[in-house]
Amino acid sequence: MREEFSELNEEGQFERQLAERLAALRTAAGWSLDELALKSGVSRATLSRLERAETSPTATLLSRLARAYGLPLSRLLAEAEALPVRLLRAADQPRWHDVQSGFERLMRCPPLAGFATEVIEGRLAPGAELAYDEPTVARLEHHLCLIEGQLRLTLQGQVFELGAGDSISFRCLGRSVFTNPGAEPARYLLAMTVPSL
Repeated sequence: MREEFSELNEEGQFERQLAERLAALRTAAGWSLDELALKSGVSRATLSRLERAETSPTATLLSRLARAYGLPLSRLLAEAEALPVRLLRAADQPRWHDVQSGFERLMRCPPLAGFATEVIEGRLAPGAELAYDEPTVARLEHHLCLIEGQLRLTLQGQVFELGAGDSISFRCLGRSVFTNPGAEPARYLLAMTVPSL
């Protein structure tokens, strides 16, 4: 299999952004380099070099990769060309409130293409309980810091009591329950990172 490359430019910014986007696409698809090589017809070694920004692919190689992901080539390039910085003003951060459960979720750093982490601010009313039977993503990494109030976190039957300023890190493997046992609202920041292969 003969593969062609164009030269990296001096700055290499686009190549780095493209490399990050290609790695993120493969991770999101749940494919190994070998699986992507079979689907795209691009060698594993070349895919590895592309994801490390050690080389810049030709349009032909990018077309093969776009086809493997079911994306138009223009979209693949546009996503890589997008600036890797997003400023989101407080007034523009998405908010969702579940009156029935007493849970309010403010997306401080919503999901963004090419990034594996998102940050939410969660607020639980006194006595409120929020239960998840199973994680939406296996082994999703969580880093929680309780800002105000009290929080009881139950992970697969194991109970953790947190007070203001406490933090806990875990991977979600099964049922999780967030409970506010206190008389005041509980407010926390939660960073969630999609696991890499």
